[in-house]
Amino acid sequence: SVWRLVQPHLPLFANMMQPTILLLKEGTDSSQGIPQLISNINAVCGVVDIVKTTLGPRGMDKLVYEGEGKVTISNDGATVMRLLDIVHPAAKTLVDIARSQDAEVGDGTTSVCILAGEMPKEAKPFI
Repeated sequence: SVWRLVQPHLPLFANMMQPTILLLKEGTDSSQGIPQLISNINAVCGVVDIVKTTLGPRGMDKLVYEGEGKVTISNDGATVMRLLDIVHPAAKTLVDIARSQDAEVGDGTTSVCILAGEMPKEAKPFI
């Protein structure tokens, strides 16, 4: 694989500090700033919107088609998130949160993901 060398923006008094050098794979997006924050929040909100409707006694089932005729129907938020092919790093964090909650407690995966997703959503207007 091909790698490229990236030197991020240097802070004030950079001449007194050792510069940070990152080694990234070719094709890696190295965007920064407010547009990247908005992108992260939108990705998290998209996953939360999918999982939110499975919560509660009137929660809806989700049908996830995985290809090759494999279909899963579930209203468990952790199962739905595990079956989705999420590639965005910020949205993958929600999957990690669900897995951790499931491993530690065994329940509340949907609730903790909705809570974790609503915080950046509420913070978005202040950015």
